Amino acid sequence: MRVLVAEDERMLADSIAEGLRGEALAVDVAYDGDGALERLGVHDYDVLILDRDLPLVHGDEVCRTVVEHGWPVRVLMLTAAGDVRSRVSGLSLGADDYLPKPFAFEELVARVHALARRARRADPPMLERAGVRLDWAHRQVFRDGRYVPLARKEFGVLAELLRAQGAVVSAEALLEKVWDEHIDPFTNTVRTTMMKLRKKLGEPQVIETVPGSGYRIP
Repeated sequence: MRVLVAEDERMLADSIAEGLRGEALAVDVAYDGDGALERLGVHDYDVLILDRDLPLVHGDEVCRTVVEHGWPVRVLMLTAAGDVRSRVSGLSLGADDYLPKPFAFEELVARVHALARRARRADPPMLERAGVRLDWAHRQVFRDGRYVPLARKEFGVLAELLRAQGAVVSAEALLEKVWDEHIDPFTNTVRTTMMKLRKKLGEPQVIETVPGSGYRIP
């Protein structure tokens, strides 16, 4: 899952981003509305966490632009105003959900996951294929009943491969969904992560390389 945090309070924005990365999500940050629109025009995000009072381009205008362009991202609007009128106003702009400040981080995470499920076909609580079982709720992976401890990016890569249900997933698609915008698109990060993931999953190998196309779990 890829998330964009658009929040002008830098400490809050960075704190949200770091917390979501701890949930194995790929997270980008914009500190103003102009930066948010620039990133939305380039990347496919599942969820946009949008502060309503952004500088340069107001959060309301960012939300309107998302709706006008038909971008499939789900919008979670944040604001210091928590009265009913403000919530109704934010939702009427096209926001999918509304969270007043201050908020509990656990609630933010739950709302982000709920919106992501609405943005695409909901994943089952367990993803299973070729003897590999991924437990979303507990962030655990098992291979033929054996627990496999994975780093966050390894978990994210495996989740994308299992979600594809046997289809090929390109390295570019993995970079888009598992890493954030700071990753070098010409890096060998995907290959390195794949090597570590294969080693941890053990023999016989379950991840197949499709030359010139990507990877899959057949």
